[in-house]
Amino acid sequence: MQSITEIKSLRSQIKAWRQAGLSIALVPTMGNLHQGHFSLVEKAKTLADKVVVSIFVNPMQFGANEDLDSYPRTLNEDKQGLAELGTDIVFTPSVETIYPNGLGEQSFVDVPGVSMGYCGGSRPGHFKGVATVVTKLFNLVQPDFACFGEKDFQQLQVIKTMTRDLSIPVEIIGVPTCREISGLAMSSRNGYLSDEQKDTAKVLFATLNNTATALKQGNADIATLEADAKAQLESAGLKPDYYAVAERSTLKPATTADKQLVILAAAYLGSVRLIDNLQVELD
Repeated sequence: MQSITEIKSLRSQIKAWRQAGLSIALVPTMGNLHQGHFSLVEKAKTLADKVVVSIFVNPMQFGANEDLDSYPRTLNEDKQGLAELGTDIVFTPSVETIYPNGLGEQSFVDVPGVSMGYCGGSRPGHFKGVATVVTKLFNLVQPDFACFGEKDFQQLQVIKTMTRDLSIPVEIIGVPTCREISGLAMSSRNGYLSDEQKDTAKVLFATLNNTATALKQGNADIATLEADAKAQLESAGLKPDYYAVAERSTLKPATTADKQLVILAAAYLGSVRLIDNLQVELD
């Protein structure tokens, strides 16, 4: 596995692969890798001849009061895990490499509509940061495929929309969420939770399943389902940020005519913000 930090070296290797007629898949990450990330790499290896994994804690997608400085960084362990999976390149640029003129002088990509509300409402500017860095990575790596986890469902839809709107020739692949035995979605931020909190956190996925069951059984009173779900989370000790049933592709509030739904949820457990979702197909 090659470990590359500079754009010139990355582009040189990408050019050589292209001249050899090889296909490329990209897995963008912020490091602190777990099985959820590794599942993205495993999927990428089935799609392309070569796999590039980027590790970059992107300051543009963090708000003023968020955990940029304390975000867990485990680069040595991450590299070891990626090497064991047969990753071809791990790209670990510095902030100065990605934003040489600083964030204040950086051009950015903004995706209207699908980036509004939910995490976009709770974290102003977050998806601008995500869209900008992913666009830069697409330009640097020029992949045929890029793999993203479905756990960050709104992020996935933002990237799909951006890629389509800007005619970027990359196929976006959503990979199912990896979960703990309890059902808790795997996340780098789970490391902030105590064992007791992890046991409490499993209620989030259980609540999503309860809502999904009600929808499949024909309960069309979405407002009541959302309110009941928030009450369930609160009674378990979580503080809901949002809980919503939406049409899957647009993320607009679901109507009785919609059949492809997603239930989106975010809640705080102590200082840790958990997000999860569940896709629902109605007949």
